[in-house]
Amino acid sequence: MKRKKSFHSIGMLLLLLVLMSMVACSNEPDITNLATVYPNQTVHEKQTKVDHGDVSEITQFYQSPMLDSQDLPPVRQRLPDEPKLTNEMPTSELHYTIGKYGGTLKTVTSVVDWDADVFVMDNEPLLNTPGYLGKEITGNILKGYDVSHNNKTFTFYMRKGLKWSDGYPVTMKDVSFAVNDVLFNKELTPDFPAWLKTGNDSSGKPMMFKVIDPYTFQISFDKPYPGFPIQMSAVGWRGYTDLLKPYHYLKEYHQKYASPKQLKAELKAANMDSWVKLFGVKDILNNELNHREAKGFPVLYPWEISKSTDTFTEYVRNPYYFKVDAAGNQLPYIDKIHSTYVQDMEMVNLNIISGKVDFARESASLAKTAMYKKGAENTETKVLISKMATVPTTLFLNLTYKDPTWREVVRNQKFREALSLAIPTDEIIDSVYYGLAEPSPLMDNQYNIKKANKLLDEIGMKKGPDGWRRAPDGSHFSFTYEIQPASPDFVPMSEIIVQEWRDLGIDVTMKTIDGALWGQRKAANQLQASMMWTPLNRWYTGEWDNGNWDPLWDKWETSNGKEGEEPPEDVKSLYHLINQLYLVPPEQARTEVYQQIRDEVKKHIWFFSPLMNVKQPVIVNENLGNLTEKGYSTALNCSGEQFYYKK
Repeated sequence: MKRKKSFHSIGMLLLLLVLMSMVACSNEPDITNLATVYPNQTVHEKQTKVDHGDVSEITQFYQSPMLDSQDLPPVRQRLPDEPKLTNEMPTSELHYTIGKYGGTLKTVTSVVDWDADVFVMDNEPLLNTPGYLGKEITGNILKGYDVSHNNKTFTFYMRKGLKWSDGYPVTMKDVSFAVNDVLFNKELTPDFPAWLKTGNDSSGKPMMFKVIDPYTFQISFDKPYPGFPIQMSAVGWRGYTDLLKPYHYLKEYHQKYASPKQLKAELKAANMDSWVKLFGVKDILNNELNHREAKGFPVLYPWEISKSTDTFTEYVRNPYYFKVDAAGNQLPYIDKIHSTYVQDMEMVNLNIISGKVDFARESASLAKTAMYKKGAENTETKVLISKMATVPTTLFLNLTYKDPTWREVVRNQKFREALSLAIPTDEIIDSVYYGLAEPSPLMDNQYNIKKANKLLDEIGMKKGPDGWRRAPDGSHFSFTYEIQPASPDFVPMSEIIVQEWRDLGIDVTMKTIDGALWGQRKAANQLQASMMWTPLNRWYTGEWDNGNWDPLWDKWETSNGKEGEEPPEDVKSLYHLINQLYLVPPEQARTEVYQQIRDEVKKHIWFFSPLMNVKQPVIVNENLGNLTEKGYSTALNCSGEQFYYKK
């Protein structure tokens, strides 16, 4: 079977773009020429100070001219007593400059109610680790923290004067409500989050919460948990919503605080019969900040949703945002974000190469870098080449899929070894990633078809008259490899690997399905094989692809044995090592334990992760400031509040 090349001519793309513009909806807003700044702004040449929140030297604060005509308190009254001085990127990776106010950042997405680039820009954790490296942890929404000598007790300090986007003060009531009335309410939280149990272990004891004073609280554990601060800063994109919720807004939907009459009226209006369901809808979690139902919900993000339709979502600056630059300018610099929804990745790329996008990371593909650069010649865009923070394409076989014959085959390590030997890593690096990737230490990366065939023969998977291999019991062995087009490289890389497996005599069929359907099938344990990212390249707290190759075992582990299936001992040993990442000092976790996990994954071939250090193009408006090619592309994306238009 001849492999298809995944590319399109610039001429055809531009022709399609013209056709697209001809059929554009008449009610679509004009998003041209939005990258403009306000005139006569004082510009400072550089960020003279980047620290851990000490802003005592700043005596004057400023706001965007967009807010001048609005009925708001003065900027100093909208900021915390001690605003957060931005340090999203390490100074070794970005030379900060003081920016200018104004403009609308344009993004594009092919997923309804979700724009990954905007999500990452808006995401605000309780603590911050510059560059998402996990090496240094500073304050963010919280002013700071202290750790006891035994790593059991963590004391957190809130920012006095911090406010929600609707102007209401953030108080200890917001923390105690989130903890006591939501986390420890079994109706709302039947399964207490593992990360808030000792050692990030589902079998561990839940955290203990104590209020020290109106702006200080403690979280403690029965055993040392030195990895807890990194959980609050970098892991899981969980933001702040587990431990901090707008009490003044959500109390209207909580049985403890709302009057029975009021709650009954709310339930009737929502056509619901349970206050628990109602609260779940009204409580916008961090991963829902892109959803249109988030409009009007009090947040702490730099931008909040102002308008959402079937074709676009608009975000507007939060006038109470808590960060400033060293000159006293309240962030963000950019006033608005306009996220356009299009039907597919093809249309995403059309928008990018035509200059209709000011920032594109998630959907950018190395395979189309030449196309992006060609488009940049005729638009005000440029292409940055940065590093991915994740392993972009990890393939997995579902070792807990329900079919007994499937389980017998895929749980045989020789079968997994045979498939790994048929993955042509060098070819993938050259043809899919244009040489901008390296072989991963999680695999041997030996391309050896002869040995692969021998292993399959040894385990009794002989070829039948039709050329396809049989299972050891003599039955026809086949499976479906289902992927979602979540990343541009998923399809071309999968096509190469699936064809290699078919050449071995494995009857595997590749199928591309919608992301929502993929998620449903994964949750129902219906995927036999697929591909997804794994965030393990640099963070010592990498998630090691749990839940993809081992869904029922992972469910058993995370539910403390209440659900799923009990895994074999070697898998339990792997889980134990992963949990150790949070139980030892960070430096030890980054070295000793991290390497032990790598060794175990490589030894047992739990999944196939052939690549590391993959580069990623980021397409940006050439007039944007405070951008860098150093560090991770995700970390750059995180620092959107400090982007600004130079002119």
